[in-house]
Amino acid sequence: MNEKNIEIERKFLVKNIPYNLNSYKSSFIKQGFLAINPVVRLRQKDNEYLFTFKSEGHIKRIEFEYPLSFEQFSNLWHKIEGKEIIKKRYFLPLDNGYIAELDIYEGEFLGFMNVEVEFSSEKDAFDFIPPKWFGEDISFKVEYANCNLAIYGLPDKK
Repeated sequence: MNEKNIEIERKFLVKNIPYNLNSYKSSFIKQGFLAINPVVRLRQKDNEYLFTFKSEGHIKRIEFEYPLSFEQFSNLWHKIEGKEIIKKRYFLPLDNGYIAELDIYEGEFLGFMNVEVEFSSEKDAFDFIPPKWFGEDISFKVEYANCNLAIYGLPDKK
């Protein structure tokens, strides 16, 4: 295993959508899960197809991603558990040099939004001060992980 297989990120709900959202680069994402412990995911990102393995964890996890052909993806798609996740991901540069990945969900999860920021170290992740448009930090709330959304749906807001 090497450093490129380590994912360090924090995840937040969204208070306000940034102005002029359509001026930012974006991607269409469709994903489903073959397993949730450990996470085994199928993802279509625009015209790219990926098979991903993610270890347990919250802010820091091991992640391996492998390309698939459209045919491989289609054959495996029939085996996903739960609901498919469909979202549009916007890439918004932040003042501190990080990129906010804002996900606006469609389909079953229409209206749900979250934002993730990736870091090169756990220290950077914990030192990060989110912009005002970010909402509640859900980095440690497993019910918001996409694999759990697919199986259990959106958590009830209390």
